[in-house]
This record gives sequence, C-alpha cells and structure tokens, in this order.
Amino acid sequence: MSALNMHYNELKQKEVVDALTGVRLGEIVDLEIDMQTGQITALIVPGTNSMWGILRRKEDVVIPWTKIKVVGKDVVLVDSAPGIKSF
Repeated sequence: MSALNMHYNELKQKEVVDALTGVRLGEIVDLEIDMQTGQITALIVPGTNSMWGILRRKEDVVIPWTKIKVVGKDVVLVDSAPGIKSF
C-alpha cells in the first residue's frame, strides 16, 4: 500500500487532536461519504460522557474533511475553527 492510501481500520486507530489547543477530541468512529464522488466529507468522533458516565453521552462531533490539517502516523490534527459541529 502506498503512503497515499489508508484503510479505515488504520484511520480509526488514530487520535484526533485540535491542532491549535492540543486537546484530544477522541478516536474516529465513523465517516461521512459523498455517495456521488465516493470521497470522505467528514470524520465523526464520539461525544464525551457527561458526569462520570452516569448521564447520557454528549452529541457526536462531525469534523469536515476541510478542517483536517495533517493525517500523521498516530494522530489526525484538525483545525478547531468554526465548522466543527455536534449532532
């Protein structure tokens, strides 16, 4: 496999980190894909548990592909500027 290709299993094992603050956002649990082009349009990271996990989990975080700065060996660095949303 070339350096430009990656399997989903490899991608989902990487930590997603805010490039500006260094805050860990989590690990990738899902992808959004444009069905017409087959391109990935966003990464989905699970929301955090609230109050020691007793209450329900916060909403998942959708990170548009345009906000990804670097896909490294162990981490994915993202730009936390407006555009990242929860659902």
